[in-house]
Amino acid sequence: MHLIVGFPASGLTDILARLLGQSLSERLGQQFIVEDRPGAGTNLATEAVVRAPPDGYTLLMATSSNAINATLYDNLKFNFIRDTTPVGSIARTPLVLVVNPSFPAKSIPELITYAKASPGKINMATAGIGSSLHLAGELFMTMTGVKLVPVHYRGLYVPDLLAGQVQLAFSPIPTTIEQVRAGKLRALAVTAPTRSTALPDIPTIGEFVAGYEASVWNGVVAPKDTPAVIIDKLHETIDAALADPKLTTQFAGVGSVPKSMTLADFGKFIAEDTEKWSRVIRADNIKAE
Repeated sequence: MHLIVGFPASGLTDILARLLGQSLSERLGQQFIVEDRPGAGTNLATEAVVRAPPDGYTLLMATSSNAINATLYDNLKFNFIRDTTPVGSIARTPLVLVVNPSFPAKSIPELITYAKASPGKINMATAGIGSSLHLAGELFMTMTGVKLVPVHYRGLYVPDLLAGQVQLAFSPIPTTIEQVRAGKLRALAVTAPTRSTALPDIPTIGEFVAGYEASVWNGVVAPKDTPAVIIDKLHETIDAALADPKLTTQFAGVGSVPKSMTLADFGKFIAEDTEKWSRVIRADNIKAE
């Protein structure tokens, strides 16, 4: 069985896919092969799965990018919601808003006040136009009325953040947690609706900006028309894997929290997340590179 990942090896989605794949292999007695097919913001991997036979042997490790790309790209050869079938919600991974230690704001209220007094002068590093990191920042700007300047990186942005070339970033917790612990970066807040066990003393943005939430999600989907008996079996096995304390501990090691949902709720969640980011992308006229 093939679990297709739209990102390079060693990234968060690849790691989660390999951890999940190992657990599913043990439970089903069937080898799960993780295939990394990066490119076009995960669209190459998604298209490969959409066009695969609906027999349960080719699955996609879906992410927030799939919800974002539905609006970000104008000429996709597929419709993610129409052409896939939810199999199982896997995990949520919050981002953390980090700043260079020289940055004057030490809290979200201070950041908002400072940014409003200095519109267009604060640089925000992102992992590229339309990335989850970028849109987390765009959502923050929309909900607070501040103006940050996105600086899009194709590679690592952390060195420039440490050097003060950019002032802040919405960053995956695993990417910057060691710098936060060492005092080389300052964490202002996490983007999840609840505090992170990895950074328990750091508040959520939602504690200051009501309704703000921008976690990265991962889940498994299959090609449309995959038989319900196959979907149900895979869903049941995924839920059993997520309930295993061993997998919970492994996920925690990369800053992720297992998130199980019913098939109906996962499908509803994907639709709602797609609409959420569609509003942000259209309002800010964001275009793919």
